[in-house]
Amino acid sequence: MTTTIESLGTFETSWCPGCGNHDIMKALRQAIVGLGLEAHKVAHVSGIGQAAKAPHYIRLNGFNGLHGRSLPPAQAIRLCNSELTVIAQSGDGCNYGEGGNHFLAAIRRNVDMTLLVHDNQIYGLTKGQASPTTGEGQVTKSQPGGVTSAPFNPVAVAVAMRCGFVARSFSGNVEHLQAMIEAAVRHRGFSLVDIFSPCVSFNKVNTFGWYRQRCREIDASHDPTDWNAAMRIADTFGDVLPIGVIYRNERPPLDERVSYIAKGPLGRQAVRHDVLRDIMASYM
Repeated sequence: MTTTIESLGTFETSWCPGCGNHDIMKALRQAIVGLGLEAHKVAHVSGIGQAAKAPHYIRLNGFNGLHGRSLPPAQAIRLCNSELTVIAQSGDGCNYGEGGNHFLAAIRRNVDMTLLVHDNQIYGLTKGQASPTTGEGQVTKSQPGGVTSAPFNPVAVAVAMRCGFVARSFSGNVEHLQAMIEAAVRHRGFSLVDIFSPCVSFNKVNTFGWYRQRCREIDASHDPTDWNAAMRIADTFGDVLPIGVIYRNERPPLDERVSYIAKGPLGRQAVRHDVLRDIMASYM
């Protein structure tokens, strides 16, 4: 059945008016339709947080995981069924804080899936404490004297580790964001799209206008396979925020590098009773 914007559903959300999450979901819907994906062949996985409510608001196969734990089930789903397009979606706190170790492991593993991070530089569900990407010195409810830790730069870390696909976008530019999501899903391997997404309730510094003034599309002359050039762009953060495809390589995804990973849905694979008997016998 052909997937349409309407068939993906329109649900009443609990996000605040003006929250960037609304535009990210709009871009995701348009990207799924633009890619010609069939909804029943897409798995949508999240952790916990404002952004992680996303699977509740779109008609796809959904899985709501634990805080910081969207990536383990997302990778498992893809490895168990290579016919599924797997998209994980959660916030900067969930992915770079509680889930930071899983983020690094996923880059190394290179499972064929896409991670969309709603990066609003604050914890938007648990009432506005600093997240890993909050700027140093910023005053929050739980850091009244200002944040003392240096902010985490996820795209610089991802490029440094030679992540398969690294891009940045802005929820206020839906057309650009849709293009980044489509490029990420098409890439064979682990893809990161870090998305600037203003939190209108708790982040009064990194507002829609703040991002709008600073986000600049990366020059078309940039070669995303040039690691050194990608590192320079990834390290740029301040008066200018580069958005676009920062880095890309063609390292084969995990399921193409490891022979024992099932090809196709795991449920269709024949059970090797002789192998099971040998395994059980080894414990006797």
